[in-house]
Amino acid sequence: MPTLPPEQAPPPPELHRARRLAESFGADPAGYDRARPAYPDELVARIVGDRAAPDVLDIGCGTGIAGRQFQAAGATVLGVEPDERMAAFARSRGLPVEVATFEDWEPNGRSFDLLIAAQSWHWVDPATGPRKAAGLLRPGGRLALFGHVFEPPTEIAGAFAEAYRRVVPDSPFGQGSGRRPLQVYQAGYARIAETLGESAGWQDIEQWRFDWQRHYTRDEWLALLPTTGGIAPLRPDQQAEVLAAVGTAIDAAGGGFTMEYVTLAVTAVRTA
Repeated sequence: MPTLPPEQAPPPPELHRARRLAESFGADPAGYDRARPAYPDELVARIVGDRAAPDVLDIGCGTGIAGRQFQAAGATVLGVEPDERMAAFARSRGLPVEVATFEDWEPNGRSFDLLIAAQSWHWVDPATGPRKAAGLLRPGGRLALFGHVFEPPTEIAGAFAEAYRRVVPDSPFGQGSGRRPLQVYQAGYARIAETLGESAGWQDIEQWRFDWQRHYTRDEWLALLPTTGGIAPLRPDQQAEVLAAVGTAIDAAGGGFTMEYVTLAVTAVRTA
């Protein structure tokens, strides 16, 4: 789920240093896991390909949403997650997790067929991430970095932006219309692809796109918003004011809406 200010560029290189924001998602791991959408089955199947029971490292696995999907596809998955609260929840759902940032994590001689990062690669140091990932993959193994882009209806996004400007006047999250242009995120993934192309050890770099929809009720959307970067760090009273404004807008729209989702991915194959 995008966690960026609307109508701004994708995460800057230094976002991996924003630990307070990164760790704000662990305040309610069960709520996070319930509200966050899973990833398209077609994406998972395409990443796995014809590999039988691949070994997968899930970078920044969170509560294990993507990791469990790969387990269901027959993979053996190990998660790496810096937030102990998120890691504990993932373990409770059957995903083995080791607590560390990807940069500090010690593989101890282990290697993998697949490395995935679902909504998490922007927390990895771009100066060291591609090199470390290449060193963890077996020859011919695949790195897959992917995430969702969403475009709420104008009236829903506008209510969010207006309330956010009122509650946190100086925050970039309240600027503009509250919508997140798809082209901005496509450009961000293109830059990731370029970075991999400039790093040693990668070939067959591709960009994928998956379009899908999901209908949200008022309660479902208000449950999801606190799991995003704009809302998670706010005080409870600030959260309540923003959510109330968005809830009123959803009520005026008939009590629900259909979200147009796009899941973008960059993949690359480890050279021999």
